[in-house]
Amino acid sequence: MKFLSGMLLFSFLSSVCTKENNMPAAVNPVNPFITTNPTGNFTYLALGDSYTIGESVKQSESFPYQLQTALKGDNRNVENPKIIAVTGWTTDELQGAIKQAKVTDKFDFVTLLIGVNNQYRGYPLDTYKKEFSELLQTAIGFAGGRKTRVFVISIPDWGVTPFAKNYSKSAQTIASEIDAFNAAAEQIATSAGVSFTNITPDSRMAANDISLIAGDALHPSGKMYANWVNALAPKILDVVK
Repeated sequence: MKFLSGMLLFSFLSSVCTKENNMPAAVNPVNPFITTNPTGNFTYLALGDSYTIGESVKQSESFPYQLQTALKGDNRNVENPKIIAVTGWTTDELQGAIKQAKVTDKFDFVTLLIGVNNQYRGYPLDTYKKEFSELLQTAIGFAGGRKTRVFVISIPDWGVTPFAKNYSKSAQTIASEIDAFNAAAEQIATSAGVSFTNITPDSRMAANDISLIAGDALHPSGKMYANWVNALAPKILDVVK
């Protein structure tokens, strides 16, 4: 994906270079490695890619920050999330970034959402399964070995977005591939005793509701992220007490 209708929508980022063979991206003003002073009792680590960093929306509208706000509204005082995520990352790139970050802290809860760029680049599903399994174990380690404190989120279906209309694969093919990646992630997560939240059906509502898509015509809007939080927050409230 490059230029669309004469306008550069994105140029996907990695930590050191731009890769042409990625989903589109724009430079995000949010530092991909967010470390802030503690503001509360509970700590939160969010691992992922553009969907975690909140590409093309305000930081406050990204799902980790909306989740923090929702939990605070339920009397769970949560520190600003620590985020390891960059637009364009695949599972192996997230693995590398985690090693580079050298994070030694343990967190009260961890979210993991990764894989869309594996699907977009046409990486093998078997490779995703292996690397996702490894990332899940890493996430469990960050949660101090507490599997119930780790929350996997499914990959949204970007095939319903306006941007995808100019992509070589059909919406049906994208949906089928996304479903296969999500089925693998769900099986791995549930087998490990980790919560899996399926937001993919909600993401497909964007086909008929443009307000669920950000201004870049590809990524979720703050409204869609709020729907994800509504699905995820009750599960976290059950264990973060």
